[in-house]
Amino acid sequence: MKTLNEFMNEQLENTEFKKEYEKIQPEMDVIRAIVDARIAQNLTQKELSERTGIDQADISKLENGTRNPTLNLLKRLADGMGMSLKIEFVPKAKV
Repeated sequence: MKTLNEFMNEQLENTEFKKEYEKIQPEMDVIRAIVDARIAQNLTQKELSERTGIDQADISKLENGTRNPTLNLLKRLADGMGMSLKIEFVPKAKV
């Protein structure tokens, strides 16, 4: 049985798959950052909701990718976790 990494590496050899995967990568990075920060603080979605005033259902939608966050919403999440929001532009990797 293949691991997820093995499967992904195999799929990324397909140029169409790679192109679509790279399109959604920024959204996936935002989702991963939200989930990782929340889990690192041992917060449930409900606890984060209570700290931020953002409905728990909306936090769930953010984390499962069915809702795109605004910059203001990201700031509220960061504040609720006692963190600062940092957004940066980085050079693309040369192929």
